[in-house]
Amino acid sequence: MNSSTALKGPNSYRNINSSLVPAGVLGDGFMASGLTIQNTAGPGAHQAVAFRSDSDLSILENCEFIGNQDTVYAHSLRQYYKSCRIQGNIDFIFGNSASFFQDCLILIAPRQVDPEKGEDNAVTAHARTDPAQSTGFVFQNCVINGTDEYMNLYHIKPKVHNNFLGRPWKEYSRTVFIGCTLEALISPDGWMAWDGEFALKTLYYGEFHNTGPGSDTSKRVNWSSCIPEDRVRSYSVQDFIQGDHWIPL
Repeated sequence: MNSSTALKGPNSYRNINSSLVPAGVLGDGFMASGLTIQNTAGPGAHQAVAFRSDSDLSILENCEFIGNQDTVYAHSLRQYYKSCRIQGNIDFIFGNSASFFQDCLILIAPRQVDPEKGEDNAVTAHARTDPAQSTGFVFQNCVINGTDEYMNLYHIKPKVHNNFLGRPWKEYSRTVFIGCTLEALISPDGWMAWDGEFALKTLYYGEFHNTGPGSDTSKRVNWSSCIPEDRVRSYSVQDFIQGDHWIPL
């Protein structure tokens, strides 16, 4: 399905709570819980968004987003994802929002029609276009792994299946992973270039106190960072998206 359903206003999710349809949300204060949104176009369709959000102060909790390339288009403004399951492959969390992903399960799925041949996947593609923008993606206490189907392929021939935490869609791309579990499918490089040297001197890609076999930063690309401990708080829910003023406790 490539068309989208536009939803507006707080609690509009009740209109499609049991649906499996791609959706777009507009208007401040959108909230959803226990919702599954899936794009069934398949890996051969390339870009096929399941969910797009332009809702400031939006909260998505215990939701599931299923797709392949470009699953979640966190397009703009402040968004909070709590205990969600997000599945895709190339650039499957992307956009220029200030989004906070907390306690989420992030799963890479086979991307190609013949995935056993190998593939390169990037979990994120953030699109900050100006250093003055307060946008970026923060992942806290999330698990980054593959679906069972993907991991079966990966274990058979791991050298042809390369997976990265992100790549820079726009010049000032910003993404950080804090206290996450990074499983073995994450490449030692950690991060992927978009096109040659594009954005490598202006992006900010950071990691802090992650665990798991994919968390070793000793072989990371030299244009990524280990976040200094005195700067970690700037990527908290309170400081990054002012969540203490609008996210219910």
